[in-house]
Amino acid sequence: MIAFKIGDRVIYPNQGLGVIEDIQEQAFNGERFTIFYLRILSNNALVLVPAPSCDEIGIRKLIPEGAVKEIFHFMRNGAVEVTMNWKGRYKEHVNLMKSGTIFDMVAVLKSLYYLSLLKPLSFREKKMMEKAKELIVTEISEASSMTATQIERKITSTLSSCFKTAKAGLDI
Repeated sequence: MIAFKIGDRVIYPNQGLGVIEDIQEQAFNGERFTIFYLRILSNNALVLVPAPSCDEIGIRKLIPEGAVKEIFHFMRNGAVEVTMNWKGRYKEHVNLMKSGTIFDMVAVLKSLYYLSLLKPLSFREKKMMEKAKELIVTEISEASSMTATQIERKITSTLSSCFKTAKAGLDI
């Protein structure tokens, strides 16, 4: 279990960046629990999370600044797997987004970006691609000295160079 303290910036899967505003001990059904009061910055929602649930939910600390290069390397290199079946692909992407790891979100973004080069994305897939990009940009901008605009440009440039040889002749 990860120990958080007040003021820590954390990632809440599929929601984004949050700040631990308070930590309290509370009793429920005769048991005492540590509760984290987590403010989600994108929508100002306050979420109460029992400490034992943090691992299950996937709440984690921000990536270290040194990991930013690894993320762009992963984005730039390697094959991308695109499941042909829309339902299966969507379910797979939802599960990756729920995991909360930045590399899983990058895998979703990479897959959907590649697919968008081959054919128009469905409304849901467009929204998921936007959400993945937003979450990645937010975390990288918090972990590095780059602005959100610089990161968006770098992501677009990196993905464009990664898939410059994508062929529109695939039957998906």
